[in-house]
Amino acid sequence: MRTPVHEWHGREIAQRICTSTTVVLKLELFQHTGTFKARGAVSVVGLLDADARRRGVTAVSAGNHAIATAYAAQCFDCSAKVVMMASANAARRQRAKEYSAEVVIAKDGATAFAIAQELAEREGRHFVHPFEGPLVAQGTATLGLELMEQAPQLDAVIVPIGGGGLCAGVSTAVRLLSERCRVYGVEPEGADAMHRSFAAGGPLTGLQNTTIADSLAPPMTTPYAYELCRKNVHQLVRVSDSEIIDAMALLFREMKLAVEPAGAASTAALLGPLRTELEGKKVGLIVCGANIDIESFSAHVRSSIERSGAL
Repeated sequence: MRTPVHEWHGREIAQRICTSTTVVLKLELFQHTGTFKARGAVSVVGLLDADARRRGVTAVSAGNHAIATAYAAQCFDCSAKVVMMASANAARRQRAKEYSAEVVIAKDGATAFAIAQELAEREGRHFVHPFEGPLVAQGTATLGLELMEQAPQLDAVIVPIGGGGLCAGVSTAVRLLSERCRVYGVEPEGADAMHRSFAAGGPLTGLQNTTIADSLAPPMTTPYAYELCRKNVHQLVRVSDSEIIDAMALLFREMKLAVEPAGAASTAALLGPLRTELEGKKVGLIVCGANIDIESFSAHVRSSIERSGAL
């Protein structure tokens, strides 16, 4: 589904960044299933042949990709058995079940991938990777294409990075469509998988993460997504959990958007490490998702209010 964009004007954002900076929000939280993940999942499942659809699909996820894979399976009339980490929010588990998926719980990311591999081998299910491969990148590239069509003459796009599937597709599309537009990737300080991979010169496995942005906390990086990010991303930045929470609160107060932590990461980057660098520029922020329960969202926003005294 083509999602809308909105140019952000407001008292608070004007106080936090230079008034000559133009901020365009790509509202991907309005996508089917509540996040950009539907783009990659539909891209993969939609190209399976009849026999593969009959056997069904499996996936690994902290929540959003499981929901998206379940949705894609329902769209193409095949079954989904998704593996979710024990830390996955209960509301996300329920959302996957509402799309008729069978949910299997694993204690951690490494175990989840092992279970999904076993399901693929034993039941013949097609494994829909959460962020790796050309079809995933082609799916997420449609987001970059839309944004460049909807908001011409962007100087920069800020993209949240978990495993890199979103940034791989978006950065490739942006670079193909505009020589002048710079792409910035943003990661949580406690889950800077792509930063570590860039420093190491290649993908990494066995990563440990500590962040509230669980959908930006992969246990690994992978070759295809890594290579596209390495080629097309101009700069990576990190933001703290407190900066993410403050951005969530600001998006709620001023834009009336209740986003999950990952959905506020690009805003946090503009307000923080990229504020000066992007002063006076036209900047696209990808608001990548909003799969969060009311209780968790309220607790995060309340903590921001207590720190800042904002109302």
